[in-house]
Amino acid sequence: MSQRREFEIAFVGLKPGVHVFEYRIDDKFFTSYGEQDFSNCVANIKLSLDKKNGFMQLKFDIDGSADVICDRCGNTLTKQLWDEFNIVVKMVDDPEIMNEQEEDPDVYYISRGESHLHIADWLYEFINLSLPMQKMCNEEEMGGPQCNKEVLEQLKKMEEDVKKDNNPMWKGLEKFKDLE
Repeated sequence: MSQRREFEIAFVGLKPGVHVFEYRIDDKFFTSYGEQDFSNCVANIKLSLDKKNGFMQLKFDIDGSADVICDRCGNTLTKQLWDEFNIVVKMVDDPEIMNEQEEDPDVYYISRGESHLHIADWLYEFINLSLPMQKMCNEEEMGGPQCNKEVLEQLKKMEEDVKKDNNPMWKGLEKFKDLE
């Protein structure tokens, strides 16, 4: 529980204006969220909280790196984390109802009686969103020393098998090829 308190901001005592918080996230942070698609994560987060009357503007700057598995060859790649996310936190009387009705994912409601802002789930989400959807070796690295040669050879062989049309299931479709 003490680790999670590190990701709570007691905003009630803060004066209006911009306040900066910095966090260093590693693999230990993710244990409560279960297994991840990455490892060796080192993320540096700079959070700028701009406190106003009745709401707060949060800007998360994500920087760092994480090891992922290449979608093509299966080897480990180190990918850079870099992104920026903004959230507006509004203080209202019925935050549950307002959060259900809100269509903008960048707006979040909390109770006027709240004293702490819990940011751990946002950090988790933003780090995951900072990773690329497609995790592959760069074009110039493909087939290079980092790639798993056995997997690449198997993929090439499978491509050649498809080109040979040795699958009888597709034979009947050949007659439709030149119709125009």
